[in-house]
Amino acid sequence: PQVIIRGLRRAGELAAGRLKELAVGFDEDPESESKSAGSRRSLLEKCAKTSLNSKLISRYQDFFAPMVVDAILSLGSELDLSMVGIKKVAGGSVTDSFFVQGVAFKRTFSYAGFEQQPKRFTSPK
Repeated sequence: PQVIIRGLRRAGELAAGRLKELAVGFDEDPESESKSAGSRRSLLEKCAKTSLNSKLISRYQDFFAPMVVDAILSLGSELDLSMVGIKKVAGGSVTDSFFVQGVAFKRTFSYAGFEQQPKRFTSPK
């Protein structure tokens, strides 16, 4: 068992080293951000398309990849993924989807005096 574990750890180290060799980076320097913004966005869209390729919506990857990149870039440097939400609305097509920057709420129908109306009835006749 110790030989197997030692070999597994060594294989993990070799794999991590190979991934570092193959990694493609981009410059995060603010001065060069304007000229590399297009290439950075292009790289992020390619990564998003690769990820969407194995999902049920793979044939819509050209539609959703820019939307995913917009959502991630709107997070800023914090990258708190819990700040990205998906609201599902019944009806419509997949291509009716759109990105809302900010906060979106589903609004239900209400009328004047809605707040004063009873919400529960006990012992109705």
